[in-house]
Amino acid sequence: MLIPIEQIFTGANLFVLPFWALMIILPNWGITRKVMQSYIPFVLLAAVYIYLFVSSITPENAAALSDPKLADIARFFADETAAATGWIHFLVMDLFVGRYIYLEGQKTGVWTIHSLALCLFAGPMGLLSHILTTWIKQKFFPGSDTETPTTADISSAQQS
Repeated sequence: MLIPIEQIFTGANLFVLPFWALMIILPNWGITRKVMQSYIPFVLLAAVYIYLFVSSITPENAAALSDPKLADIARFFADETAAATGWIHFLVMDLFVGRYIYLEGQKTGVWTIHSLALCLFAGPMGLLSHILTTWIKQKFFPGSDTETPTTADISSAQQS
């Protein structure tokens, strides 16, 4: 491995933090909207994931993962490279779900800060929080479904 696994792990953790900070702290900033429209963060993290995944697969691991049993998965993740691979999988998917929550909140006006904070630390809980928040808004505040204008909407209005 060219780069020590600990540096890849730490780098990936640090890499995602600015995206979460933008979505949670500055959700309506034009730069946040523009950055979160991009797939580049996911492409970069996915490339790191693929590199680690390929590095962590041995013939024994491939055989164990082809017919997974919990004990085999536990042994697989006992290896640092495999654990880092799994962790980066979480980082990519949680950030992708967080991006979905953020973009939906921007489109519908549903409040997302709590769901994004939960998603940062426990992705499925953040997604569930957003689903419940959206349901509550639709059920109890149906008249407040005004959409938040996007940067494109603002630009179009200014050109008219």
